[in-house]
Amino acid sequence: MTQKEQQGYRNWVEVDLGSFAANWAEMRRLVGPEVKIMQVVKADAYGHGAIEISNAAIENGAACLGVANADEGVQLRVSGITAPVVILSPATGSEIDQIIKYTLTPSVSDIGFARELQKRAKKAGVRTPIHCEVDTGMGRGGTMQTEACRIIGEIAGLANLCVEGVFTHFAESEIPSSYNDQQWRSFQEILATLAGQGLAIPLRHIANSGAILNYPQYCLDMVRPGIMSYGIYPSPETRPKAALSPVMSFKTRVVLVKEFPAGYSIGYGRTYITRRPTRIATLPVGYGDGFGWLLSNQGEALIRGRRAPIAGRISMDMCTLDVSHIPECAIGDEAVLMGEQGSEGITADEIAAKVRSISYEILCALGKRAPRVFLHKGRAGRVEPRLRRIFIPDEEKSIARIDSIVRHCFQTRARNEELGDAIYYEMFETLFGKEDRQLELRDDFTYAIRVTEFTPAEEPDAQVRQDYFKVTTRAEYTKALRNARFLIGCAKDNEQLASFFADKRCEYRWLLNGGAHLAAERDFRVNRVQVDGADVPIVRAESTARGFEVWCGAEELAGRLNRQVRMAIEIETKKLKSNGLFSAYLVYPTRGMEISFRYDGTGIKNVRDIGFFAGKHPYPEVTREQGKSVTLRLGNDAWIFPTSGVTFIWEL
Repeated sequence: MTQKEQQGYRNWVEVDLGSFAANWAEMRRLVGPEVKIMQVVKADAYGHGAIEISNAAIENGAACLGVANADEGVQLRVSGITAPVVILSPATGSEIDQIIKYTLTPSVSDIGFARELQKRAKKAGVRTPIHCEVDTGMGRGGTMQTEACRIIGEIAGLANLCVEGVFTHFAESEIPSSYNDQQWRSFQEILATLAGQGLAIPLRHIANSGAILNYPQYCLDMVRPGIMSYGIYPSPETRPKAALSPVMSFKTRVVLVKEFPAGYSIGYGRTYITRRPTRIATLPVGYGDGFGWLLSNQGEALIRGRRAPIAGRISMDMCTLDVSHIPECAIGDEAVLMGEQGSEGITADEIAAKVRSISYEILCALGKRAPRVFLHKGRAGRVEPRLRRIFIPDEEKSIARIDSIVRHCFQTRARNEELGDAIYYEMFETLFGKEDRQLELRDDFTYAIRVTEFTPAEEPDAQVRQDYFKVTTRAEYTKALRNARFLIGCAKDNEQLASFFADKRCEYRWLLNGGAHLAAERDFRVNRVQVDGADVPIVRAESTARGFEVWCGAEELAGRLNRQVRMAIEIETKKLKSNGLFSAYLVYPTRGMEISFRYDGTGIKNVRDIGFFAGKHPYPEVTREQGKSVTLRLGNDAWIFPTSGVTFIWEL
């Protein structure tokens, strides 16, 4: 960053996403293209910033993300991340509601927990993926290996749980050892027994960072890199095995420079007494920022490319350096506490050695009050501000707290308490007011509307051809699949439409209007439904009290529940020509959108689009082909809020 870019920060952590991507390329080289990679982002991504690191990992091909608890998973979900999130520590009963609500994948080590999860998942009408942990010698989490096969077999029989993965954890993977070999053999025996029981578990994983480097033959289906993805080697012995680059730097600025005579004490406890005239620089960083007290009188910082020793005790918010040998040191100079400056560098391993700790602890602690500045090719991109972390200690209380914050934000943004409340209750409560309604997010929404004339072969009735257009619409979007069997509903009035919205199994809804003689059984047709490009069969179509229901589904979709899929739905219906308008709505939070209205060959003219879009961008880019089409677009970086949409109006 330039000095101008940094001047607003007392101290800051720089996170180099270019180095992170380079480490990812190295990990991919080591494990090969067929092995999936879980990016471990627990503890705020080892202090690097979980949200940005997660997004960067997904861009680089991460199959899923690993967190320590449900709160960390919720943090990712509320930030808009939809990738699979695995809770690596044993999940607790108090986390079950969050696990279901936010589609998190728990690690299961206990049959009692599994039964309670099954009970609540069944009540919620969902099938929850889980990973079963086996203790092969770590002595921490996981089911004891002597009971593992029996317990996993029992869990696999629970209808609303899907055993997606099974894993164990090495106790000393950072060095080659016979104990690691013993754990590997134990895990292999368990996997063989499970296979013999007919349990096909798709994701088997054992390898963390140390194992990726020391035991590449143990990669199995997926690996779980943590520390190495952040550019730190698990041990000195692993350095020759990969080319890694540190991702994090911790920096501050000199806020004061003073000259002291010999015999002057510096800091608490008078542990440093100047022996000669000494120049002391003060930094606005202390143990409250994770710069540990144990570095007192032994730590260092870089100023103008040279090392300066800590002089005296580190206090909560400040520390002092002896800069007598750097006469040009001045107020405002950059000071690097971890990272590189010129040809010098201070690493997390170096700091850890001085305080007899490990690099993991240093990364998690350093700069915990500082903003994270994410660098792209050396330039500052996004900045995550101070206190950016979301901690949710209890589901009910935290959701109420978040709702209160959102409500007051609406009031402030509208500059009117009454108007802010109206926005909150009409939009936010409609979306999230029901306790059993899961958060629905959609990406890359495309909606193609094609208006054409009926041919005699399509519609023999000449009067119908004269009065009605044929309208074909194709909606595509990416979302988390919630149901293996789902509903497409056609309503004749708003009351029926509301009943379809209330049904969590209803994937797509249509209001049939614009003609008194239209009947859903005859004039509403589902042409095609696809999930990830594969056709999904129509199971049945029937008229009910709430409207015309078209049910679709396939058994193979059960394996994709709570995973991101690309939905495509094409329907065909009639539209009264004299009605002169067609509306398209977005009823879920959506990122990225394209809505096209094509009408060439119909005699339609003077087409206008009247949009009502809520979000960061007030209105999409509009492209017109005279006499042919109108297309509205918003890029994939733009969020559109619910109840947005567009109405196309025409003349004949």
